[in-house]
Amino acid sequence: MFERAEARIDPSAIASNIALLKKTSGTNLLAVVKADAYGHGLVEVSKIALNSGATWLGVALLEEALIIRKAGITAPILAWLVPPGSDFNSAIKSDIDIAVASLASFKEIIATGLRARIHIEVDTGMNRGGVDDEWNEFIKSDFSSVDVVGIFSHFARADEPSEKQNLQQLERFNEKVKDFPIKPQILHLSNSAATLKDPSSAFDLVRTGIAIYGLTPDLAHLGTSSILGLKPAMQLRAKLHLAKKVPAGSPVGYGASELTKSDTKLGVVAIGYADGIPRIAHEAGVFIDGKRAPIIGRISMDQFVVDLGADSTAKSGDWVIVFGDGSRGEYTADDWASASGSINYEIVTRIGARVPRIYGTHVY
Repeated sequence: MFERAEARIDPSAIASNIALLKKTSGTNLLAVVKADAYGHGLVEVSKIALNSGATWLGVALLEEALIIRKAGITAPILAWLVPPGSDFNSAIKSDIDIAVASLASFKEIIATGLRARIHIEVDTGMNRGGVDDEWNEFIKSDFSSVDVVGIFSHFARADEPSEKQNLQQLERFNEKVKDFPIKPQILHLSNSAATLKDPSSAFDLVRTGIAIYGLTPDLAHLGTSSILGLKPAMQLRAKLHLAKKVPAGSPVGYGASELTKSDTKLGVVAIGYADGIPRIAHEAGVFIDGKRAPIIGRISMDQFVVDLGADSTAKSGDWVIVFGDGSRGEYTADDWASASGSINYEIVTRIGARVPRIYGTHVY
């Protein structure tokens, strides 16, 4: 048992989310586990996802894919942010599928003399990754020494289902596929939002990230996790380092930026911005005694203070929930995102390595 803070990850929630996404899409599912599985734990979540019905794993970085391989996981892995100069030899020898977004990368892969499994990333209008201005030259390349496993692209606004750019990207994707001289084994385009809202883009594989962790891809346009049928998998909790009574008008924290409005009890929560708590957040807090306790004062590197209320029975050493699934009234990752002007992706992904991940049913 860790005695300061911990992120509890519920495997059954991830399994439930994957089942929902597979049922909705009617196709195969790639679990996106980049960025330490959005803060949930790279290797453990990879295993959970595969045991729950995912058939592929996806990462941004080659080093992430190599960690998965070193853990003994043999499922197909796609790495899509592998720029020129990367260790293509190790990728190919480790049976890692490589995304190709430029002629430069393709030429380096060919130069290894090894037979690589590649996925051609095409730019369909996001103007971020993918072959675009080199396309006409690229499709004239000799592909005989590689296995073209897939062609894929990425939506820019799938979390806004009514936006016409989504249909435009789908049409451009289909055009690029027709242009390509070789028929790939699979086509993939859908992210979490498209998987939930656009079955026409499912093709042979959907790439789902934020949704497998039970978080909505976009609160404003798609609604809450609950509305989407998703179950948040992470509960972040921490100990009260100290609980103490203070009089009205007491200054709190660095800069004395806030004063207590009345006689109250304060709680010092043993987690801070070094652990990934957004320093800018002011309208969030923790859950204890069956109610919310809001932040008061500035968030510090290792701790922050909450106003527990004069009638609180909380005591030093008690656990508080920083965020969870919201079912008991606690703050959610969406609440923390709103409080810091960000998105839920960032809230869970930024939780630092010194906060241990514990796998099992949430404990309240």
